[in-house]
Amino acid sequence: MKPDNFRKYAAEVVEWMASYMEHVEEFPVKSQVAPGDILSKIPDRPPLKSEPFEQMMKDLDSVIMPGITHWQSPNFYAYFPANASPPSILAEMIIATLGAQCMIWETSPAAAELEEKMMVWIRDMIGLPPEFEGVIQDSASNSTLAAILTAREKATAFETNENGISSYPTLRVYCSGQAHSSVEKAVKICGIGRKNLVKIPVRDDYSIDPVELEKAIENDIQQGFKPICVVAALGTTGTTAVDPIRRIGEICSKHNIHFHVDAAMSGAALLLPEFRWMIDGKEYIDSLVFNAHKWMFTNFDCSAYFVRDAASLIKTFEILPEYLKTRTRGQVNDYRDWGVPLGRRFRALKLWSVIRYYGVEGLQEKIREHINIAKQLAGMISNEPDFELLAPVTVSVVCFRYRPAKHDEATLNRLNEKLNHTLNDSGKIYLTHTTLDGRYSLRMATAQTNVTLNHVQKAWALIKQTARNTSVER
Repeated sequence: MKPDNFRKYAAEVVEWMASYMEHVEEFPVKSQVAPGDILSKIPDRPPLKSEPFEQMMKDLDSVIMPGITHWQSPNFYAYFPANASPPSILAEMIIATLGAQCMIWETSPAAAELEEKMMVWIRDMIGLPPEFEGVIQDSASNSTLAAILTAREKATAFETNENGISSYPTLRVYCSGQAHSSVEKAVKICGIGRKNLVKIPVRDDYSIDPVELEKAIENDIQQGFKPICVVAALGTTGTTAVDPIRRIGEICSKHNIHFHVDAAMSGAALLLPEFRWMIDGKEYIDSLVFNAHKWMFTNFDCSAYFVRDAASLIKTFEILPEYLKTRTRGQVNDYRDWGVPLGRRFRALKLWSVIRYYGVEGLQEKIREHINIAKQLAGMISNEPDFELLAPVTVSVVCFRYRPAKHDEATLNRLNEKLNHTLNDSGKIYLTHTTLDGRYSLRMATAQTNVTLNHVQKAWALIKQTARNTSVER
């Protein structure tokens, strides 16, 4: 494609992007296609000859867009958000244009040094101690894997990297029953095994019970196991419950256990001074991750991973083949040694763009507004006699259910499941669910970049109307 053609098509694509952002609310939030619908519209074989770019754009609208679930719609309340914003999108375009592979300092010094500075900015913005160093990972899942691998190596004097895990069959990792599934995946990947992941009961607010945690650790030690890592949730996936950081940290310090904090969603709330209570006990934390691509308006993927002991992280992952040796090694951060992948994108540019465009105060304003919307939604739910809240509202996730009188728990579960599917199939809003003490709970996250109280009020009116028209047979 020649430069003049590129300019022409690029202008058309940018217009398509801007139009999409303007009209995203008009699309069904959740894709309405059935399995195989998109597959059947794509040719079985690739074209032998060049096709005009205009045809690709036509097919984008006719073939691809019907199968897109619109995460950037302000009517998207499912899961956690995967937020984008105009300054982040513009930076992503520059990243794609540069096409830099930022595995080491030598391959793009600006990428490495901007990443280093962005991690300092964010560390200070969320109130972590100055001894923490940071690196951008692709996801909280890989960050948690990095934390558990580091804990494994520290606990075995870095012998498992050399000799394998078979000599250490008694390593143990701990988390709550509400922890993210990435913890379970990580213990599988790193060879510790699912049977050695101990899930601790939770308290009434769905945070981990530190008394039960300490009992489990001490019992395991007596049985000959070696506790190596506790993963706390600063905002569980189901309810955004906050585990007691100080108490867990004291337990970890007492037993010399690596303490990792998964703050994937709620960590962004640490930008607000009034939410720093969530990391009371931060002096005990060994590693912490939060996703800028969830609630800091930086499009996927971009996870901020912080460690107190960068040397142990690097020692866990570093490997130096001849073709990666450089004259600057040891003088700079070669971030390919800070995690699993060798290849790395120039993600820091997105953070730089977002933080500079909004400023710290602008980011704080949006996050506060989302939290305030969640509180108002919780109030609306509490005011309805046939609805009930099922968990405390900590930040921007509200868990609730429809509860008409004279239904047993099994019927209520079926009723709320049907309600969830009916709402999502309408295309007007998108909710997901969790299960709390055996109760099917609707789960509404009010943290999409452009969501307003007006959007949530309309969604709540739709939920009430749909619920009261929904019935299930006993």
